Amino acid sequence: MNNILEYLEKTVKEVPDKTAFKGGGTEYTFRQLVDVSRSIGTVLAARDVRKKPVAVYMKKHPDMIVSFFGVLQAGAFYIPIDEEMPAHRIQYILESIAPEVVICDDSTLENAKKLCTKSEVLYFKDICGLPADDAVLAEIRSRALDIDPMYVVFTSGSTGTPKGVTACHRSVIDYVETLSETLGFSRDTIFGNQAPLYFDAHLKDVYPTLKFGSTTCLIPKELFMFPVKLMEFLNENRVNTICWVVSALSMVSAFGTFKTIKPEYVHTVAFGGEVFQIKQFNAWREALPGASFTNLYGPTEATGFSCWYKVDREFVPGEVIPIGRPFRNTEVLLIKEDGTEAKDGEPGEMCIRGTAVTLGYFRNPEKTAESFVQNPLNDSWPEIIYKTGDIAMKNERGELVFLSRKDYQIKHMGHRIELGEIEAIVSNLDAIKSVCCIFDDERKKIVLYYIGDIEKGELSAKLKELMPRYMLPNSLIPLDTMPFTATGKIDRNLLKKRYMEGK
Repeated sequence: MNNILEYLEKTVKEVPDKTAFKGGGTEYTFRQLVDVSRSIGTVLAARDVRKKPVAVYMKKHPDMIVSFFGVLQAGAFYIPIDEEMPAHRIQYILESIAPEVVICDDSTLENAKKLCTKSEVLYFKDICGLPADDAVLAEIRSRALDIDPMYVVFTSGSTGTPKGVTACHRSVIDYVETLSETLGFSRDTIFGNQAPLYFDAHLKDVYPTLKFGSTTCLIPKELFMFPVKLMEFLNENRVNTICWVVSALSMVSAFGTFKTIKPEYVHTVAFGGEVFQIKQFNAWREALPGASFTNLYGPTEATGFSCWYKVDREFVPGEVIPIGRPFRNTEVLLIKEDGTEAKDGEPGEMCIRGTAVTLGYFRNPEKTAESFVQNPLNDSWPEIIYKTGDIAMKNERGELVFLSRKDYQIKHMGHRIELGEIEAIVSNLDAIKSVCCIFDDERKKIVLYYIGDIEKGELSAKLKELMPRYMLPNSLIPLDTMPFTATGKIDRNLLKKRYMEGK
């Protein structure tokens, strides 16, 4: 198997009329996916886009997904761009990629014409029903290799300028196979998709759906602001599998949703992106005692998730859920600052080797060279590994435990501190619903933002009982809502910017 579309071509023969994707009032069967994607592929093939970038600039909708497949039919690779992205980010991506063709829909057509002056703009409704040229598409496929690029997705840019991560068919196929094996997907799986389609997390719903003949329901973004309605959506669509970022799960549990309604059909819960605080995790486990819970870890640069831990024991506040072990065909090296491998119990930077490692950053050789490096433990042949910037260690069970990001470590009052450690202590308080810690580098101050039913004075007094003086936040700032990035993580940069501007 050397092309991700082979999943679709096998499944359509088995369940042609089953619903594959639904959302926004639209449903696609597997037969329709094939027909529409081949129509789009034929139109693109006439533009000679093989091994070239094609931007899919649309709203989150099944039409966007079938457009991805159309790009792949033409032997090209897709760059997903969502209509809700900030205008400056859209412009940056388009300028970085310089696609020859951009596919758009009703929500993006006018803006695409303004922004894409050097690209041909194709309107989805104009190309989705045209005749397919089987001979042309077959010839394109005959020349395909599994190392050909499949997509470019841009990082969130939380630590600087967004970078376009380029992944090939082989790494995505390997990822889909191992993730499916780990979480037990099947034809009966009904996914509740939370992730934006312009983020690599869309892989874990979209492509297992093709492999198994499953169904994916695209959850309206606005429902994540209304937990009860979100649970109602899951129940109405009989969703049984959710692979969500931690913030989405915590939002449901922190506001007492389970006292009103529970997801009746969910039996598989996977989570990642951030540390799941034990208090919120246990609320989910109590609400769904028969469900399996799996912690997933991995960077975009390694095709999504690289490690997994299926929760098999009880955890109490103060403990950390491990990220477990690498997926099959993936190895995680813990490398110390001197370039040697950390021993069990020693911290080291997580470096990933294997098929999962992507091709690098699109048209950015300097940044690629910084993070995609020769394996320091191998001086015998070229072997590229990805340096994640995440610090972890192995516990006494041999499980990987995430410790921190390199850039979350601070030096305060002569002590090295992990901001995540402060967050973990605060989040264990009953009155706290959500928390985020930042560091004012100029004034050397620790700033704690929180949502909870507790006054600053009372919180300050409790923290003095729970942590040493050098760890105590210098400022406590209550919030009504916590800001999130487009990928569902707490927006630390925005909070830091707000704090600095207020000084």
